[in-house]
Amino acid sequence: MNMNADPAELQKFSELAHRWWDTTSEFKPLHEINPLRLDWIDRNAGLAGKRVLDIGCGGGILSESMAAAGAQVIGIDLSEKALGVARLHLFESGQKVDYHHASAEEFAAQHAGEFDIVTCMEMLEHVPDPASTVAACAQLVRPGGHVFFSTINRNFKAYLFAVLGAEYILKLLPRGTHDYVRFIKPSELARHCRQAGLEIAELLGMSYSPLTSVYSLGNDTDVNYLIHAKRAA
Repeated sequence: MNMNADPAELQKFSELAHRWWDTTSEFKPLHEINPLRLDWIDRNAGLAGKRVLDIGCGGGILSESMAAAGAQVIGIDLSEKALGVARLHLFESGQKVDYHHASAEEFAAQHAGEFDIVTCMEMLEHVPDPASTVAACAQLVRPGGHVFFSTINRNFKAYLFAVLGAEYILKLLPRGTHDYVRFIKPSELARHCRQAGLEIAELLGMSYSPLTSVYSLGNDTDVNYLIHAKRAA
């Protein structure tokens, strides 16, 4: 099967993998937004006791925090180096997460309908075919289950803030982290969800204030946004 992944993207994150848990590194924004997205997921789906799949788990920041909230978590990624870092960090944190080297599509072929919750955060803007990933998420979640996405809008403001601002001016991220042409409009992601049999429950924005260096959730979806979708029971 054709792998829904860009080798250059995998290489980029693999080279940074050893810095994943360094809260002052390129991954600092992920550490800072994680409490927000964790609380949002828990508030909407209740993590305790749930079977959860974290797609594109990287070094395991979200995976570990969901496990700490009482979920049974499996994390999948296509970067062996990132998974190695994730597994190693479990010795430090004491959390239990089952990590696998797999794409969403191949995992869906083997584990359809097995999960109460599927998360796919900060990943869709890095794959060649986001609709394929969304369809795999819909296949993996059980009827009545929850799917959570976060990604970046495609417009001039998003280019200004997520690329020029974050990568070149504020230097929150390494240059080249994002490719503007791969950004996804909320209407496009919503269409992918509907085509995959998912119903949109919530569309929420995530904003960053350069003055206070604080991230917050709200109604502004112009740059970063999150979608909570449900599979019909």
